[in-house]
Amino acid sequence: MNAATVDTHCPYCALQCGMGLRPAGPGLQVVERTDFPVNRGALCGKGRTAPELLAPGARLTTPLVRDPATGALEPATWDTALDRVADGLRRTGEAHGRDAVGVFGGGGLTNEKAYTLGKFARVALGTSQIDYNGRFCMSSAAAAHGKAFGLDRGLPFPLDDVARTGCVILVGSNLAETMPPALRYLTELRENGGKLIVVDPRRTRTAEQADLHLAPRPGTDLALALGLLHLVVAQGRTDEEFIEARTSGWEEARAAAMAHWPEMVERITGVPLPQLREAVSLFCDAESSMVLTARGPEQQSKGTDTVGAWINLCLATGRAGRELSGYGCLTGQGNGQGGREHGQKADQLPGYRKLDDPAARRHVAEVWDVDPDSLPGPGRSAYELLEALGGDVRALLLMGSNPVVSAPRAAHVEERIRSLDFLAVADVVLSETAALADVVLPVAQWAEETGTTTNLEGRVLLRRRALDPPPGVRTDLEVLSGLAARLGREKGFPTAPEEVFDELRRASAGGPADYSGITYRRIAEEDGVFWPCPEATGPEEAAHPGTPRLFLDRFATPDGRARFVPVTHRPAAEETDDAYPVVLTTGRVLAQYQSGAQTRRVAELNAAAPGPFVELHPRLAERLGIADGERVAVVSRRGRAVAPARVTGAIRPDTVFMPFHWPGEGRANSLTNPALDPTSRMPEFKVCAVRVERAEA
Repeated sequence: MNAATVDTHCPYCALQCGMGLRPAGPGLQVVERTDFPVNRGALCGKGRTAPELLAPGARLTTPLVRDPATGALEPATWDTALDRVADGLRRTGEAHGRDAVGVFGGGGLTNEKAYTLGKFARVALGTSQIDYNGRFCMSSAAAAHGKAFGLDRGLPFPLDDVARTGCVILVGSNLAETMPPALRYLTELRENGGKLIVVDPRRTRTAEQADLHLAPRPGTDLALALGLLHLVVAQGRTDEEFIEARTSGWEEARAAAMAHWPEMVERITGVPLPQLREAVSLFCDAESSMVLTARGPEQQSKGTDTVGAWINLCLATGRAGRELSGYGCLTGQGNGQGGREHGQKADQLPGYRKLDDPAARRHVAEVWDVDPDSLPGPGRSAYELLEALGGDVRALLLMGSNPVVSAPRAAHVEERIRSLDFLAVADVVLSETAALADVVLPVAQWAEETGTTTNLEGRVLLRRRALDPPPGVRTDLEVLSGLAARLGREKGFPTAPEEVFDELRRASAGGPADYSGITYRRIAEEDGVFWPCPEATGPEEAAHPGTPRLFLDRFATPDGRARFVPVTHRPAAEETDDAYPVVLTTGRVLAQYQSGAQTRRVAELNAAAPGPFVELHPRLAERLGIADGERVAVVSRRGRAVAPARVTGAIRPDTVFMPFHWPGEGRANSLTNPALDPTSRMPEFKVCAVRVERAEA
């Protein structure tokens, strides 16, 4: 690359694909970075078009303050806007208590910003009420990781290992549309002689690549995993040596699985018994195997148990803690991994430390130069925080999220947001949520600031600044520093990303997610560094190499053994009945991302995916008298959404699918169920009961 090209990373999903940015006229041109190992130069349409959002016409460039007389958002100076935010947060805390002020973050924030936001909430505001939209992404897998392995990192091995294993079971992921550059690993897997099993109620573009496609009824993934483990035991295909040497709790988990006999699992899931047997053969015949899960099994009211069942399958067959074998979770959001490691979650401190751990509180408080007793305790999870808005929580600072579109039971969440005494939003664009705010703060984008992210492999990466933000735009770190100063904390909130990262390193030192041995220089020289990476303890000690592969010698539990967790199938929180006889599941499409707040502003992406749709099977369409392209209404107990029908044989006859990227009448999350997993507090996005009918003209 020439000297004018800046090496950086895509702002979208958790692959964090490497790309170069080169000046081209008034803007930037994306060029390939073939040397970056994750995507090897490949980019999807979202990555290629990402610079279009840097144009002033596509984004916010001045603070906006709501005029109390007209009710309109009007341009304002930064001093006016920050004064208004600080005053709104301070007044609320003084009148109703510190926990009346909430903070809601985003999985796209850099590590530096996520860390500072958590510190701001607990030190400058003194509130326990902080969580983030990453709770909606991977929290069930994180909880299951912690129970089984003692540590949560999405993939405990590099993506490249996927191409070299013998068999992959991919559960509830459509990589061809959600992470297109990652599909090459599955293609290479099959070219190398490996087998691919895809579990999805839809025959997606990814499922079309599979050697075996299992299409269970949504909400039955837990029964499916237990049925497979039952067959493994019945066929004598467990790895008794591995179980004895490296695990605990097998007898209880075995007994739970044996209660799920294959014929019962066939009835629950709709997956034929011969396919169950074939899946076991493919998985166990291979010398090495992996299970990879995504939002499908995780976004359920039993998501933690569901992931735990797939982990049990890996442990029982010795497919964990070994080269080219293991369980992994495909994190979705750009910094979904790092965002939850450093303090945005309601119960966590930096380094993946627990907020209710006295030793963790002492360590972080010393770095922050505060009294450990001054730190608030754990707060509410994301949906519970949104549910409390306008009640116990009267003011909210929101950064990098759009819950009016992305939250379950979205119409109700919108009502709660509207009921707030005060709302401040920091964002790149005027999202549907920002449009409701009392103050909107325009912040810099990925290419306009330096910072680190942690991709789905646990690889800490450096996004480099390629150009200055436009006049009138500040970074999130500058926003938080300015607010902290107005709230009496003039020190402790630096605005230089590398200075913040160095503090994060100290705060994470000795924790489960130890970044203390990682520096900006190392990241740049090594194409990223895998955590945990502790700092060398003395000048004679060599630098820690980072940890691309976890658990090869021991698991991160006190005794070094992985733990089986016994689980049993239970129905979804909401089952079908005569009034709501069809199951709705939701997901993404190739050209849009998350709530669509950014991608819907890119012409090329909108041309490829201009709006929502309802995918339904021809038999269901015929029974309802619905033609392809006709406007249909999908109705749940929580709301109604209207979109054109897309009739296809690629979905189960008892299921309909809607993408969730759009607001308005096609908002899929008007329908979804906020029933929460009891452990992870993940809402049940992936399954709810609906009826489908013709929409009124």
